[in-house]
Amino acid sequence: MERTLSIIKPDGVKKNIIGEIIKRFEDNNIKIIAMKKIQLTKTQAQGFYAVHKERPFFDSLTSFMTSGPIVVMILKGENVIAENRKLMGATNFKEAEQGTIRRDFATDIEKNVVHGSDAPETALFEIGYFFNAMEIVG
Repeated sequence: MERTLSIIKPDGVKKNIIGEIIKRFEDNNIKIIAMKKIQLTKTQAQGFYAVHKERPFFDSLTSFMTSGPIVVMILKGENVIAENRKLMGATNFKEAEQGTIRRDFATDIEKNVVHGSDAPETALFEIGYFFNAMEIVG
């Protein structure tokens, strides 16, 4: 069984679609083993997205991610990293397949509702960034 991090970004929280996103995970046999709603500071967002610090979108991304609360979750399941990425759809919602979270709810490439780890090593870092061992049940 694999684990991955999922984030419902500020636009998804604001649109009140947390339940819809969770339902899509559950409908696809993905278990949520930890979840919390938090508000990132700019410093926390910069730390999480440090891998992108040299990119031109770094400042706008970290500003967006601090613009409202987010929901962070640890998902668990068979090939859950790939399964979650399939459910999310392409980063650019215009290129995402019909029925994916981003195609259904995103408004632009940055405000694309969700984030998911892209590899086991990334998932390990990202899960550790938001959760301690006592918060993980499963």
